[in-house]
Amino acid sequence: MTAPRDVPAVLGIDVGSNSARAVALDPDGNVVASAHGTYPGATRWPAGRADPVSWLTGLAGAVTSLGLRPEAICVGGQSPTTVPLDGGLAVTVRHPAGVTGAPDEQHQAQRGVLREENPQVTVRQLYDWLMARLGARNAQSRWPGDPTMDGYGPRAETGEIIGYTDGALGLPKDVALVAGAQDAYLAFWAGGLDSPGRGLDPGGRTGGLAVAMATAGASADLYTLRSPARGVDIVGGPVAGHGLTLEWLAELTGRPVPELLKLAESVPEGADGVTLLPYLEGERAPRWRRELRGEISGLGSGHGPGHLARAALEGAAYGLRHIAASLPVPLDVLVCAGSPALSPLWCQIKADVLEVPVEVPEETGLAAYGAALAAGAGAGWWPLPGDAPGGSWPRPAATLVEPNPRAAYRDGYRRFLDLGDAAESRLGSPMA
Repeated sequence: MTAPRDVPAVLGIDVGSNSARAVALDPDGNVVASAHGTYPGATRWPAGRADPVSWLTGLAGAVTSLGLRPEAICVGGQSPTTVPLDGGLAVTVRHPAGVTGAPDEQHQAQRGVLREENPQVTVRQLYDWLMARLGARNAQSRWPGDPTMDGYGPRAETGEIIGYTDGALGLPKDVALVAGAQDAYLAFWAGGLDSPGRGLDPGGRTGGLAVAMATAGASADLYTLRSPARGVDIVGGPVAGHGLTLEWLAELTGRPVPELLKLAESVPEGADGVTLLPYLEGERAPRWRRELRGEISGLGSGHGPGHLARAALEGAAYGLRHIAASLPVPLDVLVCAGSPALSPLWCQIKADVLEVPVEVPEETGLAAYGAALAAGAGAGWWPLPGDAPGGSWPRPAATLVEPNPRAAYRDGYRRFLDLGDAAESRLGSPMA
């Protein structure tokens, strides 16, 4: 999707696990252009590692294909992910180092992995490394309220101009470069988590649930970050592998994901008694047990790939409900983003299981849209995050999916909890 070259636009790029997504917005927040860029050689990367040069290639491919000269560019992406400044493989969010800790703790654990390989290594966050390759100064992009991390460069606030393009990689010269943030935070911004009761599942290979609440109601015991709006916080947590589970099932069965989704449509609610725990790489919120593993319960000879696919979709929704039940704030509406939002069936299942309406944005790449919001803030189009009340930024247009609560899902959710509790009990006390 391209736009005329003379359209005023700002550009946001999300460097995701599988591709780079670029989204250009006009001053009204309309998407005027978008593109994807792929990562050459990605299939050969070791588990939890990646070649940052491939990310740079994917980013440049997405941006140059648009043929725009934007007023500002912002890059965000997968996080925590750490890049060695002087070359070598990055440590990605899928690496086990520090995975049970807070994002800044995981970053430091990743830095430790790289220091074992090179004690003198200098590191940067993924998006800061990429921005420097476009012409930005040495910086550590941080969302409002996030701590400054030792060893990752001098701090820059999300939305702050940190340099200008130098004309490398085929990009236009002298375009403002704006500090970004991790993909989930940018998706929260784009999804409108600036009003209490609004929640979001960022989708992708992992997923999770975040819900906005008044700052005064936030507890120190919760994983909390600041909303882009004054007086509003965001609480919740990530999961380890909702989208990943469907990808695994596609590889296992030899059926592409669209085919599995089609098969799942013919299976009734509750997947005929099949329950799936999507813990292929452990689980984060709310169990926080890296050593957990996936399970399939209730499987019989009469079940097929469609039942497994349906159980995977429902298991992801049960996982979101489990997080919601752990939060001291009501969920009024759920925004679904990322590739899972492209499935009407999956969005309906989430609405039915959580028993709340689901918003499905026309632009499902909310992290890229949020990066464009940051670029627009840097260009002076919109307020910086933290500087204005809710509703001060545009959102992508969305359709609403109404919930149809089902007894089969309530029963399935109880089985999901019982299976997870039993799995935790078998593991015993959490690993140190």
